[in-house]
Amino acid sequence: MKQIAITALMLLAATVTAQAAGDPAAGEKVFNKCKICHNIGEGAKTKIGPELNGIVGRKAASIDGFTYSTGLKDLAEKGLVWTEDKLTEYLKNPKAFNPTTKMSFSGLPNDTDIADVISYLGQFDADGKKK
Repeated sequence: MKQIAITALMLLAATVTAQAAGDPAAGEKVFNKCKICHNIGEGAKTKIGPELNGIVGRKAASIDGFTYSTGLKDLAEKGLVWTEDKLTEYLKNPKAFNPTTKMSFSGLPNDTDIADVISYLGQFDADGKKK
């Protein structure tokens, strides 16, 4: 019985890990909500919001030529790096994460959508090439 419980827990942990990793193909579809303000990929340029190449693992407020909110600049000075956890928190509710955010998007309420879009974003290096 104990072995069955351990096996069940291991399978559950593997499922949760797989869900957290997200689906980049589904994330590309979720990213359609972001395209009005953000670009990603080769040749991406800053629009209303900064281009997002290499965002996963990048220091916050670090794209030259974009004017970030005071709050985000302050967070960057304190060492904010866009890890998957920080992006998850931000994308869930940008205003709660950074009350001075210039981003008018209210957030993604669905955890699966957030994981998927982060997985999609994570495919791109700083030059916009897929890893």
